[in-house]
Amino acid sequence: MTLPSPDGATPAMAQWFSLKAEHPEALLFFRMGDFYEMFFSDAEAAAGALDIALTARGTHGDIPIPMCGVPVGAASSYLARLIRRGFRVAVAEQTEPPRKPGKGGPKGPLARAVVRLVTPGTLTEDELLEAGRQNLLLAVASRGGRGTRGWGVAWIDISTGTFETASVPAEGLMDLLGRLDPAEILAAAEIDLGDFAARRAPATIPPGPEAARRRVAETFHVASLDAFGTFSDEEAVAGAMALDYVRRSQAGQMPRLSRPQAHENGGVLGLDPATRASLDLLRTRDGGTEHTLLASVGRTVTAPGSRLLAEWIAAPLTRDAAIAARQDGWSWLIEEGGVRAALRQGLRGTPDIARALARLSLGRGLPRDAAAIRDGLAIARRIAQALTDGRTAPPALLADAMRHLGEATDLETRLKQALAEDLPARVEDGGVIAAGFDAELDAERALRDDSRRVIAGLQNDYAQKFGLASLKIRHHAQLGYVIEVPAATAPRLRERTDLILRQGTASAARFSTEELVSLDRRIAEAAERAATRERRIFAALVREILDEPAPPVIAGALAVLDVLQSCADLAAGGMWCRPEVTDDDAFTLTACRHPVVEAALPRSERFTPNDCVLEPAQRVMLLTGPNMAGKSTFLRQTALAVILAQAGLPVPAKAARIGVVDRLFSRVGASDDLARGRSTFMVEMTETAAILNQAGPRSLVVVDEIGRGTATLDGLAIAWSVLEAMHSTLRCRSIFATHFHELAELAESLPRLSPHTMSVREWKGQVIFQHEVIPGSARRSWGVHVARLAGVPEPVVRRAARLLAGLEKERAVGARPLPLFAPADSTPPAEEPDPGVPEPVRRMLEQLDPDELTPRTALDMVYAIKKLMLEES
Repeated sequence: MTLPSPDGATPAMAQWFSLKAEHPEALLFFRMGDFYEMFFSDAEAAAGALDIALTARGTHGDIPIPMCGVPVGAASSYLARLIRRGFRVAVAEQTEPPRKPGKGGPKGPLARAVVRLVTPGTLTEDELLEAGRQNLLLAVASRGGRGTRGWGVAWIDISTGTFETASVPAEGLMDLLGRLDPAEILAAAEIDLGDFAARRAPATIPPGPEAARRRVAETFHVASLDAFGTFSDEEAVAGAMALDYVRRSQAGQMPRLSRPQAHENGGVLGLDPATRASLDLLRTRDGGTEHTLLASVGRTVTAPGSRLLAEWIAAPLTRDAAIAARQDGWSWLIEEGGVRAALRQGLRGTPDIARALARLSLGRGLPRDAAAIRDGLAIARRIAQALTDGRTAPPALLADAMRHLGEATDLETRLKQALAEDLPARVEDGGVIAAGFDAELDAERALRDDSRRVIAGLQNDYAQKFGLASLKIRHHAQLGYVIEVPAATAPRLRERTDLILRQGTASAARFSTEELVSLDRRIAEAAERAATRERRIFAALVREILDEPAPPVIAGALAVLDVLQSCADLAAGGMWCRPEVTDDDAFTLTACRHPVVEAALPRSERFTPNDCVLEPAQRVMLLTGPNMAGKSTFLRQTALAVILAQAGLPVPAKAARIGVVDRLFSRVGASDDLARGRSTFMVEMTETAAILNQAGPRSLVVVDEIGRGTATLDGLAIAWSVLEAMHSTLRCRSIFATHFHELAELAESLPRLSPHTMSVREWKGQVIFQHEVIPGSARRSWGVHVARLAGVPEPVVRRAARLLAGLEKERAVGARPLPLFAPADSTPPAEEPDPGVPEPVRRMLEQLDPDELTPRTALDMVYAIKKLMLEES
C-alpha cells in the first residue's frame, strides 16, 4: 500500500509521516502512551504477521487510518516474531517527559524520535537472540569489476562486540557466507548472494577506500587503521559499511566493539554451503537444531561456550599445530579428572558477560547486566583457583586462559559493594544500589521511606488538635496529601483559618494545610531526588565497567574453558578418541561411528561401527549396496570425523589417523532448487561441477548416486567419467557411493580404486541390512525388498518382483547394456555369448535354503547341479 500525502495530517500523524520518511523500509513502532502503534501499510503488514486485530484510528482526509498496536511492556516478544518474519522495525520513542496538566509551555504532541532500528543483524536483547549462536551483521565490498578479483568482507556481532574482516578470492564468498551464516548482509544490489539473497539489507557504500579507512579509524579513536594490522581497501570499505549501519541502527550510538581483526587466507577447512547443508553441522535443512553435529557433541554449560563450540565446528583448522593445541587442552582435563569436575561445576550458571557488556555499552543495560559482570568476575576468580589444583602444569591453551581469570578484582569488589542483593527488573523501579553505598542516596531514601511514619504522627497530632478521632491523612493522586473527615463533621473545620478546603463530596471532605503541602512537596522531591541519584550512580558504575579492559578477555577465556571441558567430558565417556592429525596423505578410521545417528538411537540399539581406509594406495573407495543399508550414513560419518578432528575435537572412533584435508565436499541426498529454476539433477550436476573444479590431492570427497537423476545410460556414463576424474585427475581421497554396480569392474583399470559394499543377508525371504562395510561389490539392489519394508502394497511388490525376474532373465540371455567396460580411450573387448542358467537348475536353486544345508547335502546338490548342466548342454 502506497502511503498517502502527509498534507492535512494532524500534528501527531505529521510526526508519524516525518519519521516514516526517514525509515521507509521499516515498520514504525510509534510510541503512544503505553503502546507502540502502527499505521497505514505498516499496520496491515504487522497485523497479518502478528495475528493481532487491525482497527482504525480517525481519518486522513476522507480515508480511515488503519491501525494496530502492541503493549510497550510486551514489545520484545512481538519484535522477535517480526524479525523472524524478515521485517525491520524502527522504534520511535517520546523524547520529552509528559507535560503536567494546567502548566504553561509548548502545545501539541510530545516530541518523538527514532531511537533504534531493530534488524536481524543488530539485536542485543536476550529475548531476541539465540543464546548459543552468533548473530552477525556482514558487509561485502567488491574488488575489481563486481568482485571479479575478490571480495572484502567484514562482520560484526554487536551482541558480543566481535569485529572481524577477511579478504577472499572471487570463488570463496559463498564458502565464507556458509561458514559465518550471517543474520543480515550489506551488499550492493549487483552482488550475487546466491541462497543468502533473502538476508540482504540496504547498504550505504562509502565514497572510497581512504574515506572508509578514516571512518573505521575514527570509530576506534586511532589515527590510522594500520594501528590494528594490514587491511585491504575492500576490507576497509566493508568495515565502514558495517559500522555505519550499526551507528544508524542505534541512533548514533556505537556498542563496545573489539578492535578489528583481519583474517589471513587459508588456515580453515574449505566447506561450501551445499556440503554444510548435507552434513547438518549446526542446523538441519529445515532450520532445526536438535539432530545436528553440534547438538550431538556439545557438552558445554554456558551460552558463550556453546557459541564458541559452534565456531570451531563451522571453521575446522588446517594447521596441525593449532589442532594439537586444542587437543592438548582437553586431553589434560581428562587426565585431571578432579580439575575437570570442578571446572564444569564452576562454569554452571556463569552469566553471558559479552552480551551484558554490549547492552551496557548501548545504554540499554539493565541491573541484571551489571550483576552479570559482578558474578562473572567472581566465578572466573574461583575457577582460576580450581585450575591450579592439577598434578601437572596445564598446556598452553589452558594456561593462556587461566592467566586472565583473576583480573579486575577491584571492579568485582566495587560492584559487590554497590549492587543490591535483590535487583529490580529496571533501574527506574529503584532499589538497584545497596544501602550504605552512598550516604546522599541513603538520606533521600530515608525521607522518602519514612513518609509513612511522619504522616502517621502528623495524623495523630491533627486528630488531637481538632478533636476528631475519625480524621485521616490520605494521599490523593491530584491533591497530594490531604486531611479527610466524614462529611457530617466537616462544618466544624470549615471555619478554621489554618485549614484550606480542597474538595467536598457526599461522604467526605478534604482539607489541606501549609504543613501538609510542604511535606507533600518534600516527599515527592525526595523520591525524585533518590531516583535521580540512583540513576547517576548506576551510570557511573556502567562507565567503570566499560573502562575496564578485563571483562571481554575474561569472557573469551571462560568460553574456551567451557569448550575444552565439553570435549573432555565427551571423550572421557569412552568410545571417543583423540585423532592423530598429520601433515601427509594418511586416512584411516578404525571403528568409526556417526555421532548424530548414534545419539538418536534408542538405548536398546547399538550403532554398527565401520573402518574407512583411504590411504594413497587405495585413496578411492567405490561403495555399492542397497538403499537403507547405510551407505549415506557411512559417507556422512566419514566427513564428520574429518570436521571433528580438524576442529580439534574428539572423534567417535576407536582410533583415527587423518592427513590434513584442505577442502571437504559432501554430496549426499537429492534436493532441488525450484525457486531458482533448478531441478534435482541440475542441482546434482552443479554440485558435481564444483567438486571437479575445486578438489585436489589434499581434499576429501564423499558423493552419493552421481548420475541417478537422468536416463540409465546417461547417468552411468556421467558416473563413470566423474569417478575416473576423481581417481586419475584430481587424485583426491574419495568415497563414491553408487547403484551402478557395473562400475566395480573399473577396479581392473583404476589401480587405486577399492570396491566395497554394504553387507546384506537374506533370511527366509526377508532382507537383513547389517550396516557393515565389507570389501567387494553388490550384484543386487534389493529395491523390491526395500519397497516392501516401506509399506508398498503387497500386490504391487509381487508384480514388481515378477517383472524384475523377467528383466533379469532377458538381460542374462541377451546382450549386456554396456558393451564397453574398459579403461578410458581403449577398445572394448569382444563379448562372449551368455548361455543363461538352465530352467531345471534355476528351479532347484529357488527351492533350496542355503542356511539349512548340511555339508553332505550341499555336496549332493553340487553333483546334482553338475549333472543337470551336462544334460542341458
